Amino acid sequence: MPKVTDAESLIYDPALGQQQEPPGISAVEQLLSAFEAHEGEEGVLIRRYQEIAEGSGNSVIRFLLQLIISDEEKHHAVTRAMASTLKGSLTWTRPQGALRGFKELGKGPKELPALTDDFIKLEREGIKEYKKLIRASKGYYRGLFSLLLRSMIHDSEKHLEILKFLKQALQKD
Repeated sequence: MPKVTDAESLIYDPALGQQQEPPGISAVEQLLSAFEAHEGEEGVLIRRYQEIAEGSGNSVIRFLLQLIISDEEKHHAVTRAMASTLKGSLTWTRPQGALRGFKELGKGPKELPALTDDFIKLEREGIKEYKKLIRASKGYYRGLFSLLLRSMIHDSEKHLEILKFLKQALQKD
């Protein structure tokens, strides 16, 4: 059964001499649109967190919200970089902030492959140490220290993922 299309959404195709449905947007364009929408939403969220933090008279609340704001700003920068990269691929341009050089990872510092192993080891040791500190500080300040240490473990786990990705990518070059 043919798809029913609203007449207003049709475009005139001079080659065919008739109205046609507009071409669909590609998966890459859809992804770019999603990144751009998410980037805008994150910007609003960051500003809201900042307003609440600045209006708080409590230094613990300001501190905790600032941790969230810092993470959201990083997320915003990551999303912007991914959107710029996709936009550059679609338009054959080099937008500022686009992620370039992926094919040339092997041209990085010569010591980087060996350093990734060292960094991976240090991150793993850090996680073990944070876990010990969680046990030692359990119950301190209504669990605040445990929360902060668990957050640091999450960051270290993220660092491990990044380092493993980098190590694997460097081995392919």
